Amino acid sequence: MNTALITGGSRGFGAAAAEALAARGWRLVLDGRDAQALADRAGHLPGALVLPGDVTDPGHRARLVAAVRALGSLDLLLNNASTLGPSPLPLLERTPLDEVRRAYEVNVLAPLSLVQHLLPLLRQSRGTVVNVSSDAAVEPYPTWGAYGSSKAALDQLTAVLGAEEEQLRAYALDPGDMRTALHQEAFPGEDISDRPLPETVVPALLRLLDERPGSGRYRASELLAVPA
Repeated sequence: MNTALITGGSRGFGAAAAEALAARGWRLVLDGRDAQALADRAGHLPGALVLPGDVTDPGHRARLVAAVRALGSLDLLLNNASTLGPSPLPLLERTPLDEVRRAYEVNVLAPLSLVQHLLPLLRQSRGTVVNVSSDAAVEPYPTWGAYGSSKAALDQLTAVLGAEEEQLRAYALDPGDMRTALHQEAFPGEDISDRPLPETVVPALLRLLDERPGSGRYRASELLAVPA
């Protein structure tokens, strides 16, 4: 039985991915900061192990790692938990350094820490690491400096991991715009109902898992546009 650890699994893309993998019979370990939302999600995923907490907390990460080790295997680490920073997004000159530091703690250092601790299990299974990226990692959008630069750093860490661990697959997955709470924070007060639901992007993730192309950066739109 395949096993996945999904951070930020209580809503948005993480929750949609969890639903899809559960339908395939995967064992799931999910985390999220909103304990009630995570408990509600668990109600739709019989057998899923949910651990509420903040991925920047070393103690919480230790509990996630211990839970996965207790299961004895890991096939997928999906680093989906992210933070945007202040909302509305400020110019760089007005972005508090504490907010920048927080963005890097959530979007870069926490994923790296989980990779470091879970590499032995991922090597055993020749597993997959998927780090959720963003077009803001490659496009210099005004006011997106903290978030975009943190995602650019995550992309580079993913690329290096892929070069170092040739038996694994390491993907930076750019899902594109989605109708999520994080995207709404980026556009406070605006109607984002025209953005696609996260469920429509999950097939791109599943394609990566099924076909296992070489490690690298992939856009969901391209994976969905090309016939399998």
